[in-house]
Amino acid sequence: MIRLRVTDLLDENGKTKYWLHKQLGMSYQNFNNMVNNRTRSIQYEMIETLCVVFDCTPNDLFDITDE
Repeated sequence: MIRLRVTDLLDENGKTKYWLHKQLGMSYQNFNNMVNNRTRSIQYEMIETLCVVFDCTPNDLFDITDE
């Protein structure tokens, strides 16, 4: 299973979910689903935006788990 590491990156950067929600400008429901890994897809544009916001690469955004 591929897991989006948004909460880990927020902790590492000392930022809050509220801060990220404001940076992304998406609906809170979609944002909450994405942050809590309850979404089935993510657009390339959102991956790019997350990389810019966190100053990271796509490799830093995702983990692969055995679940």
